Amino acid sequence: MKLTMIVTVASLALLSACNPADTAKQANQEMQTPMTASTGDAPLWLEEVEGEQALAKVTTWNKRTLDKLTSDPRFSQYQQAALNIVNATDKIPYGTYRNDMVYNFWQDENHVRGVLRQTSLAEYSKAQPQWQTLLDIDALSAAEGKNWVFKGTTCAETNHNLCMVSLSDGGKDAVEMREWDRASKTFVDKGFYLPEAKTALSWNNPDRLHVGTNWGDDSLTDSGYPYVIKQLQRGQSLDEAVTVFSGNKTDVGVFPYALKHQDQQLNMVVRAITFYQSEHYWLPEKGDPVQLPIPDTSSINGIFKGQLILSLKQDWTPDGSATSFKSGDLVSFDMQNWLQNNNIGAVQLVYQPDERATLDGVSITASKLVLNLLENVVNNIYVYDFDGNWQHNKLALPDNSTMSVSSANNDSDIIFVNQENFVSQDTLYQVNVSNADIVAIKSTPARFDATDLEVQQYFASSTDGEKIPYFVVHKQGITLDGSNPTLQYAYGGFEVSMKPSYSGILGKNWLEQGGVYVLANIRGGGEYGPAWHQAGLKTKRQVIFDDMIAVAEDIIAKKITSPQHLGVMGGSNGGLLMGVMYTQRPDLWNAVVCQVPLLDMLRYHTLLAGASWVGEYGSPDIPEERAFLEKISPLHNIDPKGEYPAIFFVTSTKDDRVHPAHARKMAYMLEQYGHNFEYYENIDGGHSAAANLQETAKRTALEYTFLSQQLMK
Repeated sequence: MKLTMIVTVASLALLSACNPADTAKQANQEMQTPMTASTGDAPLWLEEVEGEQALAKVTTWNKRTLDKLTSDPRFSQYQQAALNIVNATDKIPYGTYRNDMVYNFWQDENHVRGVLRQTSLAEYSKAQPQWQTLLDIDALSAAEGKNWVFKGTTCAETNHNLCMVSLSDGGKDAVEMREWDRASKTFVDKGFYLPEAKTALSWNNPDRLHVGTNWGDDSLTDSGYPYVIKQLQRGQSLDEAVTVFSGNKTDVGVFPYALKHQDQQLNMVVRAITFYQSEHYWLPEKGDPVQLPIPDTSSINGIFKGQLILSLKQDWTPDGSATSFKSGDLVSFDMQNWLQNNNIGAVQLVYQPDERATLDGVSITASKLVLNLLENVVNNIYVYDFDGNWQHNKLALPDNSTMSVSSANNDSDIIFVNQENFVSQDTLYQVNVSNADIVAIKSTPARFDATDLEVQQYFASSTDGEKIPYFVVHKQGITLDGSNPTLQYAYGGFEVSMKPSYSGILGKNWLEQGGVYVLANIRGGGEYGPAWHQAGLKTKRQVIFDDMIAVAEDIIAKKITSPQHLGVMGGSNGGLLMGVMYTQRPDLWNAVVCQVPLLDMLRYHTLLAGASWVGEYGSPDIPEERAFLEKISPLHNIDPKGEYPAIFFVTSTKDDRVHPAHARKMAYMLEQYGHNFEYYENIDGGHSAAANLQETAKRTALEYTFLSQQLMK
């Protein structure tokens, strides 16, 4: 249960939930639609999300693909296996701990849309906790005739029972927000209410909100996010809210948040100028907003013992200081000094990574600062303290694994840490960071047979000589003759790190079937810090694609597989990667799974949230950047006479982050050129292309059936 919401522009990243770690009239209209083969122009009616003509075309494609894939006996096998996994009642009920209560959102076959529930910390540590239901989303949906998807809660800092519940229609990013009382388990009569929008809010106190939403009057940025923040008092209508901060329409967006400092709450806003450049402002009770004098690429992680914790994405020499800090460093300064004197004073180094390490997460507890570090794509967790200087100790958690802090708050020293890898199922640890007491309290039963699986890490040489790490998971004793069906996965963008994780569906429906899995840690991600990401920004992006190709060529050279048996999968930004792999190196693959993708890189910035990603991809409105985008844009680089591998597009009508027109246009052009493809557009689902666990099981079953048909003997 999300008890506070500090919105930063990083939360708007193109993260995909599709990682496997899961008529005659119309034809006549198409014939009359101008189309230029040389530029890959597809009819713009495909951009009408719920347009009659577009959905008719989608329905035709869906039926053809579903008829083909669901008739394969493996589909029902894969779907049932996936259903057994996603609906299992012995999953770890991951939760958030606060005020001696653990809050969990739970879904299974009897709770399709899910229930929000709570239990005590002592009860939570039991094998079968007794839960108390707080909010039943299935019952709410039935009562209101809606397909509600729960998107979390934002609760008041000084009264944790008052929360704003976010409800999405079918899985969209846009949500309706309603005030809810956890104590009475009811929505507050005449309480705060915000209609559907891409809304961000912060509680000032139990009777006042700072809200960024669609206020009308052209109050959204070109990216579709709010840039006007207003103060809304209890009992006021939205029209009565008072503006407290405004950005610009050309910004990505402006978002309110709060920082806890000593016994007070600092009301803040972050103005995201671009995806990677932001300004942070303090909104005092009286007076104008005050900007923090920090680099515009840095991220605020919170306040610990009076020190503002700041992660750097560029080198920085603070004003008046002789000390310089490096990109990737974590630093701090005295927040009270700045509040009183408008001077940040001395800046201290908290953590500095080496060239193969990076900061993977920062958490603040009642008495400790907790850092999750990624060291050569392996996590380690350290506990820091401050008494004028910084000291730290490493927590004694398992080595050579992926770890994440799944719950931490600044009112307690109890945190939950999840540990996993490719072949070892998740284990949840309860950790008291004040005394380093560590107890394993929950574990997921094995979802597939991993007894004969092995994991290896290799490094491929990219075109510029950079060593690109990748993991290979396969059965012991495989024959290196190029015949092994292999699935290669990557993301490659937005500083998102791809780490070893335990996926029951991948294990059951691919690894157990004799498949090999390859996870490529290509540039564009965050595996080795900001520089690893920045190496592939904008017109430098070809190195990301070269890295992916280098990994494929390396596993082929090792005879782990061959192009006939090699498939590739990726979603969202990874869907762009798939499109480029399809057009640039069709000879390397025999199957491409392209999930919720970007494919039209000359119009992406005009579609939904696309304008927010110009900082990552470059702008089609800048000649130099457009020239590069035209070279790599999958939609514009299809060879009408080319030979291509089988490709499967997966998207969602309700995805209001990456427009489904990307997949629609690419499929349309392939159809015009006579190239084969499969297509599945879920009418609901949002950016995950699945609104609930049943839809996740169906989508993954379709994907693995497609891969099996193409890659397995």
